[in-house]
Amino acid sequence: MQSHLLMKRSPLLVIFITVFIDLIGFGIVIPVLPYYASATGFGATPRQVGLLFASYSVMQLVFAPVLGRLSDKYGRRPVLLVSILGTCAGFLILGFATTLWMLFLGRIIDGISGGNISTAQAYIADVTTEENRAKGMGLIGAAFGLGFVFGPAIGGILSRWGNNVPFLFAGSLAFANAILLYFTLPETVTPNHPARISAASGRGLKQLIDSLRQPRLGFVLTIYFLSIVAFSIMTASFSLFVMFRMGYDAWHNGWIFAFVGIVSATIQGGLIGKLVKRFGEAPLVNAGALLFSVSLFATPFVGPLTGLLGILGIGAASA
Repeated sequence: MQSHLLMKRSPLLVIFITVFIDLIGFGIVIPVLPYYASATGFGATPRQVGLLFASYSVMQLVFAPVLGRLSDKYGRRPVLLVSILGTCAGFLILGFATTLWMLFLGRIIDGISGGNISTAQAYIADVTTEENRAKGMGLIGAAFGLGFVFGPAIGGILSRWGNNVPFLFAGSLAFANAILLYFTLPETVTPNHPARISAASGRGLKQLIDSLRQPRLGFVLTIYFLSIVAFSIMTASFSLFVMFRMGYDAWHNGWIFAFVGIVSATIQGGLIGKLVKRFGEAPLVNAGALLFSVSLFATPFVGPLTGLLGILGIGAASA
């Protein structure tokens, strides 16, 4: 019985570590890339920096269902392995880049490989039951949160040894991640054990449209979408803002984003349940949206670091 439980838990642990390491790499990029692209010889304009971030997201959006279909057909393990190696290649291209187009190439390859989150979720669905699937999926969210806490701080610290060092470190992490996955993660999709849930289900868009047609749920989803858009804009432009406005470099940016991640993880992981019980979901959604908007609006007008961190903390807590 104990060995059976261990077999059930071990793949989930490997998936958690895999996604966590993947998200550390993603977090490393956030504070470093704008400075790296614009102030270290590549001469990227703010618009080009924004496109560097967007290229990753667009590729991830396009290729997530593609990787999902491939994992349904050929198995979760090979798709996860190849995508992590792709992430490794993307980071190494960033680290050894000599021209701006190589930065775009690295981000595009990383974005294509970054569509593996849906495959990781499908793997969790394969090894869990309906009763404990939600807890399994929660590991993905935990990995996201922890990766966003540690990644920016690591990126900022490593930038002290060279502007390309964070990317080389992230590439090394991805390679180690691939080795871990290769030796420890069993396959779940076989001819005798087909996928429980498709990683490329065509119902996603239909479910989204149906949800948007429901007034209350559609309103919440719209608010969430706008918040994500606003946060993404801030993520891409904030490093440039503090670089030009306050003279900060990647080291400062790394710690600022780490602070945002810590506050967000603390609120969402430890306090949100108590707040919901006391105030209810609807008031929290409204208050969170208001505080988030105010914090983003106020950020450009805040000078000292303490005030800036306070504003960002409010925004992170209400996101």
